[in-house]
Amino acid sequence: MRITTALVTFLATATLSLTAGAQSLPYTAGDDHLMVTPDQLEWGPVGSMAEGAEMAVIEGDLSQEEPFTFRLRLPDGYRIDPHVHPAYERLTVLSGTLHFAHGESFDADQLQRLPAGSVAIMPPGHAMFGEAEGETVFQLHGTGPWAIDYIDPAHDPRR
Repeated sequence: MRITTALVTFLATATLSLTAGAQSLPYTAGDDHLMVTPDQLEWGPVGSMAEGAEMAVIEGDLSQEEPFTFRLRLPDGYRIDPHVHPAYERLTVLSGTLHFAHGESFDADQLQRLPAGSVAIMPPGHAMFGEAEGETVFQLHGTGPWAIDYIDPAHDPRR
């Protein structure tokens, strides 16, 4: 199954963590508060996305059925090829502008401008694509397991 293969590959190539003192990850009820400043984030490449994308995991094991929070940082002009996820994607644009749309093929005419402060929620299995304007940082959260499966396998950098 494409989703399962994508999940395993994604997790094997994007195993990043955050070291925020003695906090355990993922954050769970009963733990002390988890407070993180931007300078504490550990950014690294995202194996399931084309070169230039960076990821910082804030909480959660993306391979498990548990809450996760992570950030993606994309350079100006970065293109996100059409793809799907196995779970709801909840996205908040923190800086820059994300142009985003639904569909199985990249169509710049369909992109909707999402400036900093914008929110988007996409259901599982619905194809989407996008492009960054300026360096763009957005935060995603949801419940795992998490994966990305490209509509066109030729777009998948893991192949």
